[in-house]
Amino acid sequence: MGILVSGAPMYAVMIFQTILVFSTAFTHANISLPKWLDAAVSYILVSPNMHKVHHHWQQPYTDSNYGAVLSIWDRILGTFKKLSPSSIRYGLDRYYPNEKDEDFVQLMKSPFKKE
Repeated sequence: MGILVSGAPMYAVMIFQTILVFSTAFTHANISLPKWLDAAVSYILVSPNMHKVHHHWQQPYTDSNYGAVLSIWDRILGTFKKLSPSSIRYGLDRYYPNEKDEDFVQLMKSPFKKE
C-alpha cells in the first residue's frame, strides 16, 4: 500500500528489493574481510564485520549497526559501534523462555513495561 501511495514506479521497487536481498546476504555472510578492506567498505556499505556487532549478545551492541545497505544511516543516527570480530559473542543478554517469546499479547505489551 505504501508503494502505491508514494507513487514509486514498480521497476524502482524491484531494483531496490534486489539490491536489498544481495546486500543482506553479504552482510550476514560468514566471511571475514581483511581489516583494511572491511574498513574501506564499511565507510559506504554495511560490511559483514560491521553488521556482526549488531548480533553481539550484550547491549548496547545489539542496539547498533542496524543498516542493511548503506552504513551512513548508523553513523548519522549515532547507532554505529566498532567491535573486534574476535570479541563478538552471539546471542542475547537475557533469558527469554519460549512461552514468553511466542505469546503475542505479552510481546505487544513488552515495550511499555518498566524493567
